[in-house]
Amino acid sequence: MKTDELRSLQAPIKDGYRQRPETALVTLRAEGRIGEGLTCKVETGKALVEAGLHPATGGNGLSACSGDMLLEALVACAGVTLGAVATALGIQLRDATVRAEGDLDFRGTLGVSKDVPVGFQQIRLQFDLDTGASEEQVATLLRLTERYCVVYQTLSHPAKISVLHRVISR
Repeated sequence: MKTDELRSLQAPIKDGYRQRPETALVTLRAEGRIGEGLTCKVETGKALVEAGLHPATGGNGLSACSGDMLLEALVACAGVTLGAVATALGIQLRDATVRAEGDLDFRGTLGVSKDVPVGFQQIRLQFDLDTGASEEQVATLLRLTERYCVVYQTLSHPAKISVLHRVISR
């Protein structure tokens, strides 16, 4: 996609949001249903993903690990955002690889140590860029990619999460 194509695609959307800001608020949803064993089947919109325990917590390695899925979501969002920002800035990327890796101490998850937090202790996001862009252009590209990547921003500045429940008898 070329810069002018992206701008013409997004211009009416942006104008609509400026005129009616309430239309910019969209609620995204995800849903899953517990499966056999210790799994949860999640509908991704494209395919059914069965998430289960990581082998470090007793999983068999056949189900998707939710931690891996979180990193995959970060990589996907950062990659799409990188491409959109590069297009908007007119920066040609001949190729780009986005990688995420995160460190977990499963003692927290398994309740082995109350001193160890549950969750990722550190996440590293790496971009390998094949481009002729200047250092300044690359710095701007990465700064704007971080700024506009939804998953990156959500992980960097956690959203307030509320937990609700209801008991359904069948």
